[in-house]
Amino acid sequence: MSNAVKVITRIRGGLGNQLFCYAAARRLAVINDAELVIDDVTGFIRDQEYRRKYHLDVFNIPARKASPSERMEPFERIIDAESPSSCRRGRPSREKATSSKRGNDFDERLLHLRLRHAVYLDGLWQGEGYFKDIEGTIRGDLVFKVPTDSENRGMAERMQTPDAVSVHVRWFDTVSCRATNNVGGQYYGNAIKRMESISPAAHYFVFSDRPESVGGMLGLPEDRFTVVFHNKGDANAYADMWLMAKCSKHIIANSTFSWWGAWLSQSPDKIVICPAPIACERTGASRAWCRANGSRSRAAPSRKQYHSGAIIRGTCRTILHLPRCSARSTRQLAQENGMGGVEG
Repeated sequence: MSNAVKVITRIRGGLGNQLFCYAAARRLAVINDAELVIDDVTGFIRDQEYRRKYHLDVFNIPARKASPSERMEPFERIIDAESPSSCRRGRPSREKATSSKRGNDFDERLLHLRLRHAVYLDGLWQGEGYFKDIEGTIRGDLVFKVPTDSENRGMAERMQTPDAVSVHVRWFDTVSCRATNNVGGQYYGNAIKRMESISPAAHYFVFSDRPESVGGMLGLPEDRFTVVFHNKGDANAYADMWLMAKCSKHIIANSTFSWWGAWLSQSPDKIVICPAPIACERTGASRAWCRANGSRSRAAPSRKQYHSGAIIRGTCRTILHLPRCSARSTRQLAQENGMGGVEG
């Protein structure tokens, strides 16, 4: 491998988005026999709203961190993956090319990019299509450093059963009937009804950023579900994802976080129920494959449509798509913090 050929990727967002950034960059490095270098700084220094930090150190990732001279600063304002007009303001002064993702559509160009020198990779790259052909490599990289505390260990033991179901409830808006980005209670009701037909003895392990708000929307007796809320703060979020991956069945939200929790599950009989995909071509999944799974959603686009459960496949036996909510469509919002995308 020549050290002159590098893929320097800027990592940003929550843990789910960070994993998508990494996976796409890892694949680009592998097919080009290039060194993968991780910029773990510049994707977070302007995140004044969420104040997130780099959290991929909880995995066994074989890549080094970028040196100060290799990071995207001081021209991170120039290269903005979600702002096409920003590239017209100037060009990076360094002798390195940049590859940025703009918009939400699946960008097939990344799959065919051949490198002769160092390149900066910037974008969220939310789709399994960006790394599907090296799935084994990604799974090998994304082995969790196992939590050592007794509470997580004990919870993981309870999940070692075919009837363990992870449920993710992600609140993007306030808890109200006017919220348009949250997956509605109707979706979860339908998902649980479907899961009950598959696994009548199922026990539901519920993960949420607002655990106090989820019990009533599930419509289950208290002895049928457990709300997992002991992992506090972003630094411990990986433990929730680790626990999700212990389950063999999943009801995910429109969130990159539970997408990865389900994808990383090693169960050979994995079943995933997810919000119906809106635009399969934005995920890298084939249209025929999406039709075969019964997608009929005609909801208006949302800022989360390009993250759909349709791309959870491969080792997954069954994927079921259910409408997010038939009572109302979603709306497109202004992208948050100038960064765009779904925050896991």
